[in-house]
Amino acid sequence: MSLENFKIFRDIAQTKRISRGAAMNGISQSAASQLIQQLERKLGVALFDRSKRPLALTPAGQVYYEGCKDLLRRYEQVEAGLEKLRGEASGSVRVACIYSIGLNEMARYTAEFQQAHPRARVRLEYLRPDKMYEAVQEDQTDLGLVSYPSPSKDIRVVDWRKERMILVLYPSHRLAGREVVEPPEIAGERLVSFDDDLPIRKALDRFFRACGVTVEPVLQFDNIQMVKEAVAIGSGIGILPEPTVAQEVALGRLVTARLSGPELLRPLGIIHRRGKKLSPTAEQFLEFLQSKS
Repeated sequence: MSLENFKIFRDIAQTKRISRGAAMNGISQSAASQLIQQLERKLGVALFDRSKRPLALTPAGQVYYEGCKDLLRRYEQVEAGLEKLRGEASGSVRVACIYSIGLNEMARYTAEFQQAHPRARVRLEYLRPDKMYEAVQEDQTDLGLVSYPSPSKDIRVVDWRKERMILVLYPSHRLAGREVVEPPEIAGERLVSFDDDLPIRKALDRFFRACGVTVEPVLQFDNIQMVKEAVAIGSGIGILPEPTVAQEVALGRLVTARLSGPELLRPLGIIHRRGKKLSPTAEQFLEFLQSKS
């Protein structure tokens, strides 16, 4: 077995999905399934209980998983030591990012970092916020970029930046063309908002209460992209982080206005697992991101 195969097995075991483990390693689901079957034949034991969903390790699989995890951790420590001696970022860093940050900026940041450090590799993937903390805790990713970051006994938060939230309108809306809108002016408006269990929705609700404004949520989504699309077709107004609508504003699909009243900001943070020693490449990428705040 190669180190690459150990990693594929570890990732499948951690994510409990063959398809996810395969995607993390840039191979097909079929190839990953075949690898697991070959491994089970070689070892003479079943490593996964396929009757369970999500996929679960058998007792033998748990023993093999712990061994793979320890072996890979030791190899990563050796790589990190050599990288430190070379004095340059030449390893890899796994970065997970929520869509509203990643789609706007991370491709550009990744290219810029790799241009400055040609031997470094940034492995970027996009995750829902509720999956981000799980990925960091289970060591599926080194760094996670999230909004409204929440520290815990297992998660450390590095503050990154705060984005101004602005009023977003379709071009024919009665308030289009205004630079500043007073909160009472949107009272009674149809609001395209977020699912009520999301931190961004709770922040918006607090803003409306502080302003004494009542709006009518007509549509609720779990991501910024869907809110933008709904506003663009005239379903209502929205309040979104300014950087996330720059492209639509440039194309004339949306217009924006600044809201007066209490300052409304979306905090962004970089999370990683407490107690984990980041590789030199991960540390340099973290410093690079902080320079972009």
